[in-house]
Amino acid sequence: MKRGLILGFLLFFIAEARFSFALDWKALHERADKISLDEALSELELEASSVDKLYILGLVYLNRHKNQEARDIFQKIIMSEPQLAGAKWGLAEVLRRQHRIEDSERILQEIVKDHPSFSPAYISLAYIKYTQMDFEQCVVLALKVIKQGRESVDLSNYTRAYLLLAGAKGMIASRGGPLSKVINGIAVLPNLKKAEMLQPDSPAVLFGLGSFYFLAPGIAGGDIRKAQDYLERAVELDPLFADAYVRLAQVYKSQGKTEKYKAYLEKARNIDPKNALLEDFEKGKCRFHCVTVKE
Repeated sequence: MKRGLILGFLLFFIAEARFSFALDWKALHERADKISLDEALSELELEASSVDKLYILGLVYLNRHKNQEARDIFQKIIMSEPQLAGAKWGLAEVLRRQHRIEDSERILQEIVKDHPSFSPAYISLAYIKYTQMDFEQCVVLALKVIKQGRESVDLSNYTRAYLLLAGAKGMIASRGGPLSKVINGIAVLPNLKKAEMLQPDSPAVLFGLGSFYFLAPGIAGGDIRKAQDYLERAVELDPLFADAYVRLAQVYKSQGKTEKYKAYLEKARNIDPKNALLEDFEKGKCRFHCVTVKE
């Protein structure tokens, strides 16, 4: 009788582990970062019943900004396995990108409560906190992922943790007094460089470095030419990177290159008209840094 209960408990635990993490979410995320959309579709065709292959396809869609297609995939998984943490996160990430922040945050908070080691949820939450200007909480969430260690986190999300830490520290420094500017400001570039060592050709890394060199004063390392180079490489590698187009438009406007400024701002507008950085710049809110420009 006791052996039967133990066996039943073990089977239940194994089933729950599979439903919660699709065997190995870290490996699935890293696989998705390495393959093309055609490869992901072909792999799913060969294993049509595989949740892992379906999940990878959803991730590949996310990587290529095909948000509606990704949402369809994650919802399909949830219909059959409603407790799958990865699929719930995928849906929340799509909602975040579609600016349905309250719905996204509710799901993400449920995930980190039930699965505290699932780092992609912390990264998505950190992005939300950044756009909400809760930079202290963004730092907390980014550090949670960094403290999990590279061996426990997929490469892209581990890199994003350093980028978010750098960005939030920069914002805290810019909004604080002299002491804050020193303590938090000196943390920005070292963390960006850590991200660059991890993924030197990541558009997100290039955007982070480009933004730093554009926004930092000359005495702190600011360099408009470096900023332009990094940002141009970012949009070359990811032609649908709205944030990078906005920042590049700001670079061109600061140089008095009106035609290029307008063209790149229009690109960002066409990709994501509700982009937080775009709205901040166009409406002159200056929440994410004011930019001195030549008219």
